[in-house]
Amino acid sequence: MNTSALIAWYERQARDLPWRRDGVTAWQILMSEIMLQQTPVVRVAPIWEQWVDRWPVPSLMAASSQGEVLRAWGKLGYPRRALRLHECARVLAAEHGDAVPADVDVLLGLPGIGAYTARAVACFAYGQRVPVVDTNVRRVVARAVHGAAEPGNPSTTRDLADVDALLPRTRARAAVFSAALMELGATVCTARNADCDRCPLTDCAWVDAGRPAHTGPPRKVQKFAGTDRQVRGLLLGVLRESHAPVERARLDQVWHSDPTQRDRALGSLLVDGLVEQTEDGLFALAGEGDTER
Repeated sequence: MNTSALIAWYERQARDLPWRRDGVTAWQILMSEIMLQQTPVVRVAPIWEQWVDRWPVPSLMAASSQGEVLRAWGKLGYPRRALRLHECARVLAAEHGDAVPADVDVLLGLPGIGAYTARAVACFAYGQRVPVVDTNVRRVVARAVHGAAEPGNPSTTRDLADVDALLPRTRARAAVFSAALMELGATVCTARNADCDRCPLTDCAWVDAGRPAHTGPPRKVQKFAGTDRQVRGLLLGVLRESHAPVERARLDQVWHSDPTQRDRALGSLLVDGLVEQTEDGLFALAGEGDTER
């Protein structure tokens, strides 16, 4: 892979994303990485900027309640990420001097931080030479290196080795290359459309092979309408809009078509710790059930 061409392209064409600007801290990059998981940039950017203003350091988030963080999360989806980030903020404030560690292994020990996030923070916040692999990167590598239209099943060992072999030797170029590889998959070599005319890579095994079609099972498209995820979101919406615990009847109003599904969704929110029930049977966001505080 022509790393110089890809880096040069990135330096000309990279999107002006707020978490890429000068002065952004490792904590703020960590927040962006958590938010961006399974959520488009256009939805994340305005929420992230609000969070940076409100919680510029972990200790400020740690001092807020779980409910406040969930309320600020809004409709980003997968709200358990917000709870894990709040838990992570508490650990950073209490055990790491209100700073995000630079070491991948230490990052992996923090609540809610997985293999991708730990390496992304080490790379994008601290400029370390570590492979960073997300869905977009896996797709570019599958096409450019392996000549396949789509990547196979994820394999942490194989995927990290693939990207590590492509990284430039110097730290500074490796960090830029990682961002460029990800940007290419997000904007040019996408799942729906490989825009090869715009691609800066001059050596692509997939193109050289005549762009063979994907022969495996079709990609699963996740639906949202009518799912438990939708019902959970509606229930959380009621609680986000209220600053006091609400009666069950308020929650029942959001989903009449299938009471069993509604009960199941509410039960899962309680199990996940996103919602809590008071002693008198009311419901509130996590951390907001105690009205006497």
